[in-house]
Amino acid sequence: MTVLKRYVLRLFMSIKYITANVVDRNNGRIVTTASTVEHAIKNSLECGRTCNAKAAAIVGEVLAMRLKVEGLQDGQGRGIHADVKKEIEKKGFKSRTKVWAVINSLRNNGVTLILDDDDDDDEYRDRSYDGHR
Repeated sequence: MTVLKRYVLRLFMSIKYITANVVDRNNGRIVTTASTVEHAIKNSLECGRTCNAKAAAIVGEVLAMRLKVEGLQDGQGRGIHADVKKEIEKKGFKSRTKVWAVINSLRNNGVTLILDDDDDDDEYRDRSYDGHR
């Protein structure tokens, strides 16, 4: 069985770290990931005890580069799905700037994102955003 929303963006945030994963829902495998836990990203930031929207944007940029290397910046023609409302609800209202920083960074670096409506799972109601405007 193939899933219509095959590639999905998942965000994990704590006070200290930000992690972004793209998951293949056909097999449950993480396709690519980027996180402030990684030494290469961590050493380039001056987060101190907390990570901010600038760190989130860098995580989005690194994730976009890794998706391009994998050839998945357009989600194999279907786009990469992100439910922004759900992510903000899970992370709390205070983290909305970090969530949008990751989303906008992915878009600006050429990743095709489909921002899902929270109300309806219908593919025709999804708003598609393409980083190549």
